[in-house]
Amino acid sequence: MNMSAWQKFQNRFKAIRDNKVFELFVIGVIIFSSLMIGVRTYPLPSMAETILWGLDYAVTLFFVIEISIRMAAEERLRDFFKKGWNIFDFVIVVVSLIPLDDSEYALIARMLRLFRVMRLISFIPELRVLVSALITSLPRMGYVALLMFIIFYLYAVIGNLMFSTINPVLWGDLGISLLTLFRVATFEDWTDVMYETMTVYKLSWMYFISFIFFSAFVFLNMMIGIVVDVLDEEHKKMELEKTGEQQQEQQAFEADLKAQVDELNRKLDLLLVNQKP
Repeated sequence: MNMSAWQKFQNRFKAIRDNKVFELFVIGVIIFSSLMIGVRTYPLPSMAETILWGLDYAVTLFFVIEISIRMAAEERLRDFFKKGWNIFDFVIVVVSLIPLDDSEYALIARMLRLFRVMRLISFIPELRVLVSALITSLPRMGYVALLMFIIFYLYAVIGNLMFSTINPVLWGDLGISLLTLFRVATFEDWTDVMYETMTVYKLSWMYFISFIFFSAFVFLNMMIGIVVDVLDEEHKKMELEKTGEQQQEQQAFEADLKAQVDELNRKLDLLLVNQKP
């Protein structure tokens, strides 16, 4: 196959890849594949199981064809792997090729097929922004989590020293105390824990109220603030990328139009030269 023939195929692959109908169809197949996995959690007749097995193989084949089209549409194959989301999709498709037989790996293969639904993230820009914001905010959230752990640790040690004789089930050691504080932080019957300690220490409510103030109000709002701030930054980046793509399309259109005009002028000049006596 010569270069021009491959270029024609590549242009067709690009047209398919950039087609919105094709993109929506891929999203529909991803959702359908996820629903199939959910349906298989119910007891089904043998005929239905056979049909689902066939559909699973058909979906796997479609994903292989779809990822192949996207890879072939690139000017160079390595350009495909320069984008993190393309690598993400490629790994999921490769994992989907693990056969679903009765071997000991069948359960793992079925569980890995659940990740197909995560391909929706790479196809829906808004989901990509949310995931990118979450990943970008993780380092900042890590420092908040570290500070939160320090507060949990201090309160757990204090709780063990003060309340272990009242209820060793909740305050018997450091690990159990941390779990109890997590229960308090999530407001799971925390008043029962507090009232139990108040039968011995009347002012123990100050311990619980101050802990809830730090954990539920201060640190939680800090986490939310970080995510909202990063999400706003990611939205701005997406808008800049869209603006850049529009400018590139406009420049490409203008260059193509200029080339067509120059070609017409050249042909017109040749026509005028040929018509001279």
